[in-house]
Formats: sequence, C-alpha cells, structure tokens
Amino acid sequence: MRHHGLEGIVAKRANSVYQPGKRTGLWSKHRISLGQEFVIGGYVPSNLGLDSIIVGFYRGKDLIYVSRVRAGFVPATRRKVFEQIKHLTTTHCPFANLPESASGRWGQGLTAEKMKECLWLRPEIVAQIEFLEWTSVDHLRHTKFIGLRDDKDPGKVVKET
Repeated sequence: MRHHGLEGIVAKRANSVYQPGKRTGLWSKHRISLGQEFVIGGYVPSNLGLDSIIVGFYRGKDLIYVSRVRAGFVPATRRKVFEQIKHLTTTHCPFANLPESASGRWGQGLTAEKMKECLWLRPEIVAQIEFLEWTSVDHLRHTKFIGLRDDKDPGKVVKET
C-alpha cells in the first residue's frame, strides 16, 4: 500500500453489502500511518489538564510548528501528560513560524486568534506522534498521540523524510 502511495485498505466480510450512510462494522478501514517524535511547545488547556498538545521539530535553531494533537488521549493520559508538562509553562511562544496567517485547508494552521487559547512551554519534552501525511506547508494531517519519549533529546528532533 505504501509503495503505491495509498492511505490504507478497506476490508469487509465477503458476504456483506454496502449500506449507504450506515456504520455496521462489516466494513473497516485500515490506515497505514507514519510516525516520528516531536517536541511539545505548548498545549490547549481543558478541565482534564489539556485538550491538545502543540508540537514541532527543529530546523536549525528554530522550533517549527507542525500540528495540534488531540486524538490518542483518554482522560487518564490527558491528566498524566499534563502533570509532566505543567511545570514547563512560559509566557514566550517557542515556535519560530507562529502565528500563521490562515488556518489552512484542514484547519491545522495556528493563527493569532487561535493562539489566544494556547499555553506555551519550554520545549523540553518529546512526544511520539502517528500521522497520515505531511502537507505541502510542513503540517501534519490526522495526528494521534502515542506516548512521551524520555529517551530523545528535544534539541535533536528534526523532520524525518
């Protein structure tokens, strides 16, 4: 699938028929995702500590924003990650490419208006993120939090190709 540039496959029971507008569980989509580590530079708060994390990679000395990641968290992991990052709060946005002028085709851009919701962190924590693809402006599509990485130096996190 990856060799042909496809997102994944759709599987179904041999005797099932397509039922428009219904989710029966007889058909399922299996994505082939990419993944790498990213530096956490901020988060959007919630009553569970955090709603989403804001991540990026280093290009030279600049931390480059790539995505807000909300999927992959359950209430317990939201609280656990929040406990591990809350002491890193700072007033300074660590991302060199923010704010962005537009939210973008899929809404992953972080404009000055959206940045008002964010709390910034010293970029000292690394997270493993799964995603579908890179966009042409170095953003991620369909992100999912996998876990924190304490074995990676944040300063050495770069875009993998």
